[in-house]
Amino acid sequence: MDIHSLRRRDHRGRTGQGVSSAIHIKLVPLGVDLHVNVHTPLHDILFQHGVEFPCGGKGQCKGCRVRVMEGTLPMSDEERRLLTDEERRAGWRLSCRHTAQTDLTLHVAQWESAILADDSHFTFVPRDGIGIAVDIGSTTLVAQMIELRTGTVRAVNTALNHQARHGADVMSRVGFGVNHAGRRILVDMIRRQILTMIEKFLETSPAARDELTDIVLVGNTVMHHLFCDFDLEPLSRYPFSSPHLDSWEGTPAELGWRIAPHARVRVLPCFGGFVGSDILAGVLATRIHQSEKLICLIDLGTNGEIVIGNQERMRCCSTAAGPAFEGARIKMGMRAATGAISRVRIQDGQLQAHIVGEGSAPRGICGSGLVDAVACALDLGLVHSSGRIPQPPHKLPLIDPVHLTQTDIRELQLAKGAIAAGVRILLHELGASVDDVERVHLAGAFGNYISVASARRIGLLNIPADRIHPAGNTALLGAKVALFTDKESIDDLARRISHVGLSSHPQFQDIYVEEMTFPTSAVYQQS
Repeated sequence: MDIHSLRRRDHRGRTGQGVSSAIHIKLVPLGVDLHVNVHTPLHDILFQHGVEFPCGGKGQCKGCRVRVMEGTLPMSDEERRLLTDEERRAGWRLSCRHTAQTDLTLHVAQWESAILADDSHFTFVPRDGIGIAVDIGSTTLVAQMIELRTGTVRAVNTALNHQARHGADVMSRVGFGVNHAGRRILVDMIRRQILTMIEKFLETSPAARDELTDIVLVGNTVMHHLFCDFDLEPLSRYPFSSPHLDSWEGTPAELGWRIAPHARVRVLPCFGGFVGSDILAGVLATRIHQSEKLICLIDLGTNGEIVIGNQERMRCCSTAAGPAFEGARIKMGMRAATGAISRVRIQDGQLQAHIVGEGSAPRGICGSGLVDAVACALDLGLVHSSGRIPQPPHKLPLIDPVHLTQTDIRELQLAKGAIAAGVRILLHELGASVDDVERVHLAGAFGNYISVASARRIGLLNIPADRIHPAGNTALLGAKVALFTDKESIDDLARRISHVGLSSHPQFQDIYVEEMTFPTSAVYQQS
């Protein structure tokens, strides 16, 4: 019997006697009860409830694991290869490899992404109308509806980026979208999702339908290209540049949106393959371009983007740092969700870990916990300044079963070394030193939760603590500022910021290697 016959049979009822084909799926500990059609991919069901698929649902990782508590999910070849004997016996499966066939109770590792909105005050020139600012993140989307006369935020919408089902990181999405068919799927997906968010605003505020005049969107370069429907192929290979970095402006109709026909839609320009319009928005938000003193903006997201400058000159770069800080490439790494170690401190000469979710069982470690753990381990001598874990079995136990491996420590060294080297090179390009930097803004969710003391202890930030400040969602704030700024002024600002390619910089490798080691000086001792 072919698959089409099976589907026709299931539509009539599994026994052919009128039995409903609806399947009951219970997700714990989420407390979610669902009824879905037979053959519905678990990938589609779970994604709607916050489960990420790091490899894009290709069965190449274990990031989408679920444990079968009731019901049956037959073992696939990929599961036999990726899962250990113990995991298989415990009922763990890769949800991306399965469809709903029988009633199921699944234990799901909920990924509760920290989505940063913004309520910062900013200077603007009042005008009539309604504006919408959108931060297109690789993982999350945030939109705010703004009253342009008062600057008041009327409403906020947040959502997981639906594109994540085709890869949690931007390069996975580039791989999926490098051909026309894949790109069409991703472009339609992000445009449709943002339209849905905007329509929710307009449903709750009907008067805004006639008053909506401006929509400004920002995001990294891949998100910029996917929203604007630009070719991704140049971003798939070295030197990861693109001829399509400029701003985009059009009407809702050009995007296939049947809303506000007289509104203007703008996507801010990018600087390079890995320095997007969200960083330009960060410059607008932190007003680096208006400062007499040197100001630094560091966004520790999927990649590590850095801008340093003032009203006279500005330089920017990107570094391959984000994966470790976001828990990726760490053996037991995860996002800051229930069960994640998010903080580590020293108490009575021992490591003491805090777990997200009161009373939750430990199941992994997120970026802020990783930085804390290594900082504390350095103070206790459990990790050497070289990064070596001296005591066999060369693991750093935290709370059973969570531990760090020697490879995990190396991943952190690579990430923090890249950021520190990027800062040094930009300062060198500006003919300046750390002493000349008046303020450092840490943008994004990670920047808001990382311990400054721990970041300094591992040498991630070699800058005095009193100059380092969490800056929240600077991309969203900058998008709001752009609602009150004309296109010509923004394009002029973009031209004033020079992109420095670290991979081709003659000093990068040497400085990178220097910055990979952990500092030993007591000046970095935790406070």
